[in-house]
Amino acid sequence: MNNHSQVNSNSTEELHKLINHYFLKEKETHKISYRNELSKIILNYIIKTKDGSYTLNSPDFNGKIETMHNSNGAITESFEKFVNPFKDSYKENHKNQIAILDICSGIGYNSSATIEEFLKNNNKNASLTIDMVEISIETLAMGLLIPSPIKSHNIVKKAIENKLIEQNFTNLSLENTKIPENINLNIFQEDARKTVKHLKNNTYDAIFLDPYSPAMAPELCTVEFFKELKRVIKNNGIIATYTLAAGVRFAFVEAGFYIGEGPVFGRKSGGTIASLSIDNIRKNIPLMDERTIALSDAGIPFRDNNLNLTSEEILKNRADERAKARHHTRISSSVQTPTFFGKDINDEKLKRRVLRNFNKVNISSLKSKEACYIIEPQKYHYKKPSAEFNSKDRIIEMNKRLLKVIKSNIIK
Repeated sequence: MNNHSQVNSNSTEELHKLINHYFLKEKETHKISYRNELSKIILNYIIKTKDGSYTLNSPDFNGKIETMHNSNGAITESFEKFVNPFKDSYKENHKNQIAILDICSGIGYNSSATIEEFLKNNNKNASLTIDMVEISIETLAMGLLIPSPIKSHNIVKKAIENKLIEQNFTNLSLENTKIPENINLNIFQEDARKTVKHLKNNTYDAIFLDPYSPAMAPELCTVEFFKELKRVIKNNGIIATYTLAAGVRFAFVEAGFYIGEGPVFGRKSGGTIASLSIDNIRKNIPLMDERTIALSDAGIPFRDNNLNLTSEEILKNRADERAKARHHTRISSSVQTPTFFGKDINDEKLKRRVLRNFNKVNISSLKSKEACYIIEPQKYHYKKPSAEFNSKDRIIEMNKRLLKVIKSNIIK
């Protein structure tokens, strides 16, 4: 995710129009030629990644376009960022009945990779249920049309075709692949916020959270949405997401999750793993990132109290909350101020800016008693995540200490 594409910003809208047109013709005429022709046309719109699999562009958002997957390998990303973190947990717990919630399932790569791993390793008594959630019917249709990167994607294609028939988007059943009896695929073509409200408690072993960036889909990155995920996930389950945004990570913490850094693929930093069990957290959030999350206004989370706000409303509310918090309950995120605790700054201009931000929250200097007090919980950051030492508790404690310094400047 977060890879900006050079493809024309109108391509996604054009492609959606073509998909609707050709499937309507298919439905009206019952001719398979329309789907065959559309499969050829979409080759002009999809983007080949380094592992040979394809990805798509996002809709235009304020002049920015993202691809659905990492350019280093779309299907490889699914294995590395989503399936592998869950696989480690799965092996330790020896689960035979597996349930996955795939949010923003898109063209079905994450579910396909999960099925591939399941079929490779399962025994006869094991079963796999995947609930796929995708708001865009055109994106689901693309999953049916795009060349399959692995064999299991054909299983997902069959489930997508069944859903398109159910939704009266088409009336032709052309996919020959059969869905194995021990695999149950359900597709929800709707806003994920609506879906989660009706899901049962303590259901899922893993949740794959794969929307576009928080700026494009903040409604799926809120504290309230994560609280719903907390309700439906099992106590030893994991949530995997590509994002490392401070506001998203603080939202996980506020919702009650332990958090850790996910696998690194295609960039310098990993995504985020969240779980109600500290045993599923293998790697701490990087030290400086913990500070940014706990102390900076960048760590202010997205909020959507009734799970019904628009993206624009959520973004505006967060921007207002950040402005209100800056210099009052949080340190300014400008020039990455929280990363300079305990450091020497040779650049005098930068030093003045950092000190100005520190002084506004009652921190007298970079190595002052107050500064050392605030970041003191990080002295054990080097330790492996545990119930006693973990990123979640350090973030909460540093946030509390900052508020104490701001309010009184008295250290007890």
